[in-house]
Amino acid sequence: MRQETTSASSIIFADNRARGSVSFDVHQVEGITRRRDLHESGSLRVRFPSPETEGLSAVFVNTAGGVAGGDRFDIEIRAGEGARIAVTTAAAEKVYRSQGPAAQLEITLKAAAGSHLSWLPQETILFNEARLSRRIDIDLAAGASLLLSEILVFGRAAMGERMLRGELVDRWRLWRGDKLVFAETVRLDGQIAEKLTTAAVANGGAAIGTALIVPGDEALVENVRELSVSFKGEVGISAWNGFAIARFCAQDAASVRADMTTVLRRASGSALPRLWLS
Repeated sequence: MRQETTSASSIIFADNRARGSVSFDVHQVEGITRRRDLHESGSLRVRFPSPETEGLSAVFVNTAGGVAGGDRFDIEIRAGEGARIAVTTAAAEKVYRSQGPAAQLEITLKAAAGSHLSWLPQETILFNEARLSRRIDIDLAAGASLLLSEILVFGRAAMGERMLRGELVDRWRLWRGDKLVFAETVRLDGQIAEKLTTAAVANGGAAIGTALIVPGDEALVENVRELSVSFKGEVGISAWNGFAIARFCAQDAASVRADMTTVLRRASGSALPRLWLS
């Protein structure tokens, strides 16, 4: 009887998990970036507001109202030759407590020769006992450029909340052509709040961020380092293999976001999405 009850509960749990998928591509027509094919399913939607000064903007909306254990969301974005696309989210994504499986986010970004792709979602907030597995795969053709930022917040400090325990697995891979040039997997689990206090992890910070910039070189690194007196938290940047990566850490999300904005403005040759800046 107990086994049958457990099995029934598992089925009910699985049936109530959110699923969402969005896949689209953009291409250039007479110097203007246009949307081409778009496929949406489940609770994930994408909207295309008024064009920015150049290129096209896309805004993701999760109608499920957040991410819970066992949820799965898949995103694929393709930028054709010469196209410019900037992607953000309508609000910060909240990942709630899970007593079962982790939520899964699979993100695939592809940029053809001469195109530019900006992936600039608002921050991801992890609640206590949240479990999240995220994978970001990026495929850039020769001559393509990328501006990618992600901010992770371990509890809402303004609400007196902390992420004490949970699980985070964050896997990033970047290919240029057929060559893997960057691979990183971050794993935090168990007593996360305790681990964040160590100098090697976050030195007591409650928010971290990463920006991946392609192309990136030592000149860009020096330009960003010139801004160090204005940073609210800790910021480090380095460049190799033709790209630059910046790391951010602070006591709160607002400080990381301010520092991220400062760096992205210096690194970007075009305006950041208005929604991301609001």
